[in-house]
Amino acid sequence: MIYFERGGENDIIKSEELQEGLNIALQKLGVRNKVLLIPPDFTRYHSRAGELASYSYQYYKEKVSDILPALGTHAGMTSEEIDTMFPGIPHKLIRVHDWRNDVVTIGKVPGKVVSELTNGALDYEWPAQVNRLIWEGGHDLILSIGQVVPHEVIGMANYNKNILVGTGGAEGINKSHFVGAVYGMENVMGRADNPVRQLLNYASEKFTSDLPIVYVHTVVSRDSESGKLVTRGLFIGDDYSVFTKAAELSLKVNFTMMEKPIKKAVVYLDPSEFKSTWLGNKSIYRTRMAMADGGELIVMAPALKEFGEDKEIDRLIRKYGYRGTPKTLQFLKENSDLEDNLSAAAHLIHGSSEDRFSITYCPGKLTKQEIESVNFNYADLDKMMTKYNPDILKDGYNTMPDGEEIFYISNPAIGLWAYKERFNK
Repeated sequence: MIYFERGGENDIIKSEELQEGLNIALQKLGVRNKVLLIPPDFTRYHSRAGELASYSYQYYKEKVSDILPALGTHAGMTSEEIDTMFPGIPHKLIRVHDWRNDVVTIGKVPGKVVSELTNGALDYEWPAQVNRLIWEGGHDLILSIGQVVPHEVIGMANYNKNILVGTGGAEGINKSHFVGAVYGMENVMGRADNPVRQLLNYASEKFTSDLPIVYVHTVVSRDSESGKLVTRGLFIGDDYSVFTKAAELSLKVNFTMMEKPIKKAVVYLDPSEFKSTWLGNKSIYRTRMAMADGGELIVMAPALKEFGEDKEIDRLIRKYGYRGTPKTLQFLKENSDLEDNLSAAAHLIHGSSEDRFSITYCPGKLTKQEIESVNFNYADLDKMMTKYNPDILKDGYNTMPDGEEIFYISNPAIGLWAYKERFNK
């Protein structure tokens, strides 16, 4: 059921209203004595989930026994990030998810079901895996907190993805990512219903229905008048409808349908969020359906220091590069290290333009040689930041002093852009 819902295309939910809405929902849940919070990590700082986690802690106080950021494959949060994202929360409550070791398999989706979902493209079993703390912790409430927004692997982020991927294990993450890659990113992004989501929904129904999970979903977008990020929706509940309602609103406020394809896009990656191409390639994922054939995507990434946050994934990206679907599938057949890390293979497919448009990275902490070795073009960050100054540009189309027209995106993580003919196709 839904315990609280508020949202609209023009709604702006302030901090005190977020807290009030959350408290209304928590009051309806009744007394709880051992609470687990599962917010995202710092890479989702703008989701307002950190704020809601702090409000949850204020509400339950000592009854919050554990806080498990849904890291997925990401690195653990630093003390500074914890203080910034979760104000007032004691560090001693933070647990670090280890996606390679600290998980338990709670059930397996049969290969027959996977085959049906992928139209016969894949037929492996899929293990539903979660952090051991979720399964064995004895909590009487698990609050899964996060933002619903278009996503490259699962169409729309959050709901059971926060549990089954965000706190999932290597095999489950690898195989679910590959389902999305095989089905095709363009067929997934911006669509709440797709094979990856159906896979997770099957697992939720069969294996996690007895867990006391309540979902707290936000919808955040950029306000056209102020240019600032604002909260458009808050949806709290324990069934699928809490996700579909949030997804419906997210499509209205996070999805930009273009009348014409973009010939030149310039994307800025906030240094507090984007330090790897594993995350920074959202600049590619979220714009690829809007980019013109032969167009150019320029990515200004001041904090870019690595390809993958996980050392093995970083090694694999450096070894194979972003060389398109046919080449990646060939590598997959010929190399066991890539076969054992299907999420990396999926990422390599997602991070290529398939030679349809060019991708130029302007990194703060990676060399020209490193960038070009993975099949991206390189440009000097300082020169590009001078030419395309983020402090001056506005989101959307800009005409530069020399007459050049560019499409500027200040944060690719909060939206999805598509040329209408390509999306409908």
